[in-house]
Amino acid sequence: MSLPLLSLIIFLPVSGIFFISLIKEEDTRNAKAVALWISSLTFLMSLVLLFQFDSYNSEYQFVEKHIWIEAYNIHYHLGIDGISLFFILLSTFLTPFCILVSWNSIQKRVREYMMAFLLLETLMIGVFCALDVLLFYIFFEGVLIPLFLIIGIWGGERRTYACFKFFLYTLLGSVFMLIAIIKLYNEAGTTDITAMTHLSLNPYLQKWLWISFFAGMAVKIPMWPFHTWLPDAHVEAPTAGSVLLAAVLLKMGGYGFLRFSIPLLPEASQFFAPYVFTLSVIAIIYTSLVALVQTDIKKLIAYSSVAHMGFVTLGLFTLNLVGMTGAVVQMISHGLISGALFLCVGMLYERFHTRDIASYGGLVKIMPVFSAFFMFFIFASIALPGTSGFVGEFFVLLGVFQSNLGFAFLTVLGMILGAAYSLWLYRRICFGKLIPSLAEMKGIQDLHHGERLILSSLVILILFLGIYPKHVTNIINRSMRHVIEVYETKNGTNQNF
Repeated sequence: MSLPLLSLIIFLPVSGIFFISLIKEEDTRNAKAVALWISSLTFLMSLVLLFQFDSYNSEYQFVEKHIWIEAYNIHYHLGIDGISLFFILLSTFLTPFCILVSWNSIQKRVREYMMAFLLLETLMIGVFCALDVLLFYIFFEGVLIPLFLIIGIWGGERRTYACFKFFLYTLLGSVFMLIAIIKLYNEAGTTDITAMTHLSLNPYLQKWLWISFFAGMAVKIPMWPFHTWLPDAHVEAPTAGSVLLAAVLLKMGGYGFLRFSIPLLPEASQFFAPYVFTLSVIAIIYTSLVALVQTDIKKLIAYSSVAHMGFVTLGLFTLNLVGMTGAVVQMISHGLISGALFLCVGMLYERFHTRDIASYGGLVKIMPVFSAFFMFFIFASIALPGTSGFVGEFFVLLGVFQSNLGFAFLTVLGMILGAAYSLWLYRRICFGKLIPSLAEMKGIQDLHHGERLILSSLVILILFLGIYPKHVTNIINRSMRHVIEVYETKNGTNQNF
């Protein structure tokens, strides 16, 4: 296609920022309407990528390449494969929902809030489209700015502490990644990612570069013990900020491992795989135990996100097709499920103005529709068969069993703990006796039609991916095979450890 479709999708939200800037500060309704229409149009345009995508082609598609900084051989290079396609769709699908759930909850500086979300959408999409390592880094680091503002301005009481902790953690990790990027540029003479895949680096250099990339990606995912910024950021962020943080931004670390660490540094990836497995299993078990003692709903779900992302890093570093495919499916699934859970928490908070688990009980008696939706998302989170969570975790477990039996059994233990804290949360909130303070509140309504529509859309996608995963895995598999071929060509046949 001659149409620069990727550029249009990336920068369409920026046009919304321009239009909103022309609206008067007090005209909040029009500012919200522009943000909603622009984000919805971006999603519709991203569907063109899905319908036009050739699932039998493992090469990058919709490629755009133009000289950016000619003297240093740096290009404006965009393209997508079967891996990045679904992350773009996830980003564009959730952004309109985030604007809708913020419609009434955000009362101050509404125009700036909507502009920040549109800028965040542009940067998120750019991360998954960039095929130039410098362009990738700009988008990758750029997401810190709007999210820093979203947490710092519209967050909770400890928002200043949370936003600075989030910013400094992720920035520090990315500084090491930038050093690795500069070294790769010196070796390749270009910042083009596709050209860098042909580099042949000595194992010693690979290990240092791998550690540098790991510093940036591990904080972003986040892996244990680099995860401590995440619970604070989730608790203090507004609902929409938590949704995109859990659903999309955490996936950038896993995506970075697929784009850089594994294909560019194959020997180092194989060398460090046992250490990644160890950290991943610790994350799954430790954060699950921490989740069991939480008193804040949002913080519990935040710790569950760390545990679920542990499955992602496990799958990626199995370095086999089934495990790596499962890791990508798990990222997509977690994006839908965690986004839905944070939306549910936001809906509760708008009605009761508390996230304290002890303040709830017997909610099924006054909000039966909400309780039904919440139960479905809890079951999806613990990988009930028929949901997308089961597909991702099942593939990851298959891959881990092929790589290392001991780690596989520890992973199963983590799954049991995940079911424990999830079902404990649901029992405390929805079952049991109705808390008197809840019963005394007048005018509390169950979910309205808009909320039901949002949650129903997520239910449909979670079920579709859980029942018919081949429509997604077939597209992912073709591109994942290409990644593994590059890895094995440069490193020889993958050996279990």
